[in-house]
Amino acid sequence: MEKKIRDNFFKRYQKQAVVFAAPGRVNLIGEHTDYNQGFVLPGAVDKRIYVAIARNDDNILNVYANQYKQQLSFSLQNIQPVKGWATYLLGMIFNLRQKGFSISGIDVMIDGDVPLGVGMSSSAAVCSAFGFALNEIFELGLSRMELALLGQKTEHNFAGVQCGIMDEFASLHGKAGHLMKLDCRSLEYEYIPFDFPDYKIVLVNTMVTHSLASTEYNVRRKQCEEGVAIFKKFYPEINSLRDVSIAQLDLHKKDLSEIIFKRCAFIIHENMRVLSACAFLKKGDIFSFGEIMFTAHEGLSKWYEVSCKESDFLVDKAKKFDGVAGARQMGGGFGGCTITIVKNDVVNDFTEFIKHAYNKQFNKIPEVYITQIEDGAKKIDNVNRRF
Repeated sequence: MEKKIRDNFFKRYQKQAVVFAAPGRVNLIGEHTDYNQGFVLPGAVDKRIYVAIARNDDNILNVYANQYKQQLSFSLQNIQPVKGWATYLLGMIFNLRQKGFSISGIDVMIDGDVPLGVGMSSSAAVCSAFGFALNEIFELGLSRMELALLGQKTEHNFAGVQCGIMDEFASLHGKAGHLMKLDCRSLEYEYIPFDFPDYKIVLVNTMVTHSLASTEYNVRRKQCEEGVAIFKKFYPEINSLRDVSIAQLDLHKKDLSEIIFKRCAFIIHENMRVLSACAFLKKGDIFSFGEIMFTAHEGLSKWYEVSCKESDFLVDKAKKFDGVAGARQMGGGFGGCTITIVKNDVVNDFTEFIKHAYNKQFNKIPEVYITQIEDGAKKIDNVNRRF
C-alpha cells in the first residue's frame, strides 16, 4: 500500500510525497460510555488509512481518494463543511487555523483498507492520519492527544456526529499487543496487555449499513443527558453518568421514565464492565473477559437498544460455537460489525460456519475481517519499513 500510494501520488502531482498512516480501531468493551465521560477499552488494528502529502504554491487543497476514484479541490479561504469524505480534511484544516496555526496549500492522496461503515472508525482514521501529516509537515508541535481532540471537534462541527474522544484517541495512541483503558473525562490512559497468541479478533460484518450521524445515535446522547439532569437535582455534584452509582440508580428508578432508566442503567453497568475486563486481562483470563463481552451485548440489545436482529443473530451463533471466548456488537450500533474472540485453530471453521448460518437466515453472505492489535498513527519513512 505504501509503494502504491507513493507511485500514484507522483503520477498525479509530479512530485514526491511524504506518507503517513493511521489505523482503524476495535473497541473490546465500553460502548457509548465515551460521551458519558466513562471508560473505554479500544485497540488499534492492522487496517489503515494512508495519506500521501506535499505542499503546493497555491492556497488550495487538492485531494484524490483512491477508494472513490475522486479528485476534488478546495480553496483554503472561507472553509465550510461539505458532503462526503472530504469534509474531514477540511474540518481538520479549519480547526487548526482556529487555533492560530498557518496551513498553506497542499496536494493530498488518500487510500487505505479500513472498511467503511462497519464500526472500525474509518472517519477517525482519516482525521488522525491527515492531522498527523499536517502536524509533521507544518511542524506544528501538537501532541497526539491534542490531535485526537481536533479530530473529535472535526467530527462534531464538520460531520455533525456528536462522538466521544475514543475513536481518534485509539487511532493515534495504539500500541501493538495492548489495549488502552481510557478515562474519557480526565483523558488519562493505561496500556492493558492483550497477549493471547492463541486467539484472533474476528469482525463479522452484518452488511447492514449505518451512519453515526443518524438521529438514533444523537437521541441516545440526549437521553443520557436527560438522566444526568434528573440525578443532578438530588446530587448537585453529579455531572455525568460516570458519577452515578448503582445504588443511586436503584434509589431513583421511580424518578426516571422507563426508557431513561434503561439508558442510564446500561451506561453505569458498562463502565463497571470495563474496569472488570481490565482486571481479567491483567490476569490473562480470556474466558472471564469473554463472558463480559456477552453480557455487554445483552445490554446493548435490550437496555440501550442499539443492536439489530442481524447482530443479535451473529452473537447468539458465536456463543454456541466451540472455541469462541466472547462476542458482542461493536461500534455505534444499528448494524456494522460484531467483534468475536476466536481460537486460532478454529478461525477458518468459525468463518465458514458463520457465513453459512448468516446466509441461510438473511440471504446474504457477511464479510469477515481477521485482525490483530497494532501501533497507532505514524510516518512511513520508506517503502521497506514495516508499519
